[in-house]
Amino acid sequence: MNTPVNTADAAVHGAGRPSGAGTGWLDRLDRGIGLLVETPAALLVLAEVGVLLVGVIWRYLLHSPIIWSDELASILFLWLAMFGSVVALRRGEHMRMTAIVGMLQPRTQAFLDVVAITAALAFLLLMAEPAYEFAVEEVWVTTPALDIPNSWRASALPVGFVLMIAVALLRLARLGRPSDVLRAVVAVTAVVGVMALAAPLFAGLGNYNLLLFFVVGVGAMVFLGLPIAFAFGLATFGYLALATSTPAIVMVGRMDEGMSHLILLSVPLFVFLGQLIEMTGMARAMVGFLASLLGHVRGGLSYVLIGAMYLVSGISGSKAADMAAVAPVLFPEMKARGAKPGDLVALLSATGAQTETIPPSLVLITIGSVTGVSIAALFTGGLLPAVVLGAALAALVWWRYRHEDLSHVRRASKAEIGKAFLIALPAIALPFIIRAAVIEGVATATEVSTIGIVYAVVAGLLIYRQFDWRRIYPMLVETASLSGAILLIIGAATGMAWALTQSGFSSSLAEAMRALPGGVPVFIVVSIIAFIVLGSVLEGIPAIVLFGPLLFPIARQLGVHEVHYAMIVILAMGIGLFAPPFGVGYYAACAISRINPDEGMKPIIGYLVALTIGLIVVAAVPWISIGFL
Repeated sequence: MNTPVNTADAAVHGAGRPSGAGTGWLDRLDRGIGLLVETPAALLVLAEVGVLLVGVIWRYLLHSPIIWSDELASILFLWLAMFGSVVALRRGEHMRMTAIVGMLQPRTQAFLDVVAITAALAFLLLMAEPAYEFAVEEVWVTTPALDIPNSWRASALPVGFVLMIAVALLRLARLGRPSDVLRAVVAVTAVVGVMALAAPLFAGLGNYNLLLFFVVGVGAMVFLGLPIAFAFGLATFGYLALATSTPAIVMVGRMDEGMSHLILLSVPLFVFLGQLIEMTGMARAMVGFLASLLGHVRGGLSYVLIGAMYLVSGISGSKAADMAAVAPVLFPEMKARGAKPGDLVALLSATGAQTETIPPSLVLITIGSVTGVSIAALFTGGLLPAVVLGAALAALVWWRYRHEDLSHVRRASKAEIGKAFLIALPAIALPFIIRAAVIEGVATATEVSTIGIVYAVVAGLLIYRQFDWRRIYPMLVETASLSGAILLIIGAATGMAWALTQSGFSSSLAEAMRALPGGVPVFIVVSIIAFIVLGSVLEGIPAIVLFGPLLFPIARQLGVHEVHYAMIVILAMGIGLFAPPFGVGYYAACAISRINPDEGMKPIIGYLVALTIGLIVVAAVPWISIGFL
């Protein structure tokens, strides 16, 4: 979930080594490793854009499809995912739940940060050899189009793990107090040793191991602040190694499978597109038009925020990118009009949850990848549910601002509104171009992002005359970092979901859900509650990857349309994601707004109630989700 400021604000931060304790050679080594991994990661993002764009041009315009383009994109994609994961680890941007850790004393937080890095290092050390074995085995597999050994692609896994080991060691050396590092290493080693000695005990527990590893284990690691991807990975590795006879190389294969869905290639490309629309001024133009249209009515800029998030969400696919594009433009004027900072960040968080279903949402793409639901159908079905939740938020805005004093606000003239519209028109057109390109078959959901990127570049250079070439490299690195963090979670969650399936848990869950009294209504209510909790604790994409493949088949068996069910779980997950005190999205909104999280705790309650009412309407009226399919 990204951008200038993202959900990576809840990440593995520096462990608080005292000032001056670092050494110059360690800093130079860190910069060297940064250059070693960030430059290839940035080039891989550019290469993916080029390969997919060439594929679209040759197929649609020249009617001569290039048969190897998707295969080359898939090979480069796994390398991008692994290099991006390395960059994210070096920058401390792997997603992490810090609500509980943040309540502790700074000294304790510093130690737990070191524990998080040490635990991640343990996972990487455990996976390095199986990843190498997996890459060696892939030598005997030949790719169909390029006719080269698949080890060219699979080698990204061991290379990525080794680089992450080096980065984790360097982070411990640079950022951790020696005493903290020693205690963390002893603690993690002791836990691993005790678990290994207890292996015979686990063998006799049967499916109780699922509770031990995936509920108690994952829960403890997540709440202690371990990055979510590594918490999933450690729990899965521990379960397979200690409670089953499955070799670790199988887990590597499942992670590879999870990270290699070609549809997921749209994740980095839409993230990069979101950064482009902010850099080129397209987002500012859209916000300016809406402000000229509604800025003179009571609560007008709040309506503008809701509308701007809806429009911008139709371009980037990343909530943090959307918030970072809209908030800096609107918040200064809203504060000048007397809006309280807490209410601003609460509404920004609420619009983040409201717009989760707007294409090309990364969550929509992920659901399509892991459940097999049509991406085009999801893109079509996601538009109206966001309107319903937006209307619920607008109703609350009207109530809260019905007595606002606007005597000092000048109403824009028709000429000014018309001028703002003409300026914003190229930007407003982009979401419609993206959607039309998918529906009309010009490009797939993966490829369409490249059309948006080219459009944004041309608009920035020729129309808005705002294109800072110096920002391109940092934007590419940001894109790789966020993408690597997301894709490593997807890979680890895919391995965990496979372990749960092999244990028989999925069939047991299906039976339990089918046996619920009340049929479809009760199933939907339980799903809503479950995904609000999961979205709050696990963040959105991991929750979808882990439980989507288990619950969607049950929904189909009960007669719930898969697109309707997708909208329900995405919106429920979004509410959890942006709801304090655990929701990572809420703290991302606070970071983007530069507002203390405490100030938004009370105002956001009303917005969460409004979102819940909107969600109930969407769940009760399937036509809202499937009426235009």
